[in-house]
Amino acid sequence: MSSVDSLDSLLTQLRALADQAQGMKAPAPSTGSEGDFANTLKGVVNSVNDLQAKSSALQAQFSSGDQSVSLSQVMVASQKAGLSFQTMLQVRNKLVSAYQDIMNIQA
Repeated sequence: MSSVDSLDSLLTQLRALADQAQGMKAPAPSTGSEGDFANTLKGVVNSVNDLQAKSSALQAQFSSGDQSVSLSQVMVASQKAGLSFQTMLQVRNKLVSAYQDIMNIQA
């Protein structure tokens, strides 16, 4: 599963939970166990880490003068790593915001 697919799955789950909390829709049917969310999140973090490690490795190869690595490869890998990190960061911010909203609900 690619990092984009994992993020799409995570966002779909978050939207379903938000809609359910607002009473707009009936609860979405669960496709897996309760640990599925944690596994998806862990997979996304690992995928982002892998992209950053590959980007660093390509940068090191290019810096050492390896002729098999072009500047465009290094730049594309760097941009992919940066974009995936920023996306993960925004998802984290949304999760923290949702958690804070839930904690502020008065029963």
